[in-house]
Amino acid sequence: MNQQDLKMRTPRVFAIEKMNEIFRDIPYGIEHTMKVLSNAELIMESLEINDELKELISLTAILHDIGAVEAQKKYNSMEGKYQEIEGPLIAREILLQIDYQQSKINRICYIIGNHHSPSKIDGIDFEIQWDADLLENLAADEILNHSDKLVEYIENNFKTEKGKVLAYERFVNNS
Repeated sequence: MNQQDLKMRTPRVFAIEKMNEIFRDIPYGIEHTMKVLSNAELIMESLEINDELKELISLTAILHDIGAVEAQKKYNSMEGKYQEIEGPLIAREILLQIDYQQSKINRICYIIGNHHSPSKIDGIDFEIQWDADLLENLAADEILNHSDKLVEYIENNFKTEKGKVLAYERFVNNS
């Protein structure tokens, strides 16, 4: 594929294609990623965010777990800390292929490199990614079996109001 073909695609489409390639043998990776992207979009709808930031957040959602396959190869684990190590380099390579702006690449890579580290959250873009991913991870969490602790967990861990609303709708009001 030549450089002109790459530039014809939107960054979002290109990132999804690359994510699909990387996760081709791990369908749940693709499914999880697309659900996180959908969650991020729902959260963004509730906020006044410009198109440029929406694109950055969407790319972050698409690429947030991009280091999982490499982490499995290197560390025999897809644990979050290994994804944080491997993901930024892979995301950077993908984004450089479409000549994405360096400052935006740096921001996306920062979030990917810390997306399992809540103490590193430092902006609305990171808050949205955190909540979007947490909504999916919570669906498989044992805390769902402890309704007495679930409300406190939601209040203490979600960063955006819309993230909290979605968590209540999916996990508290539906039980």
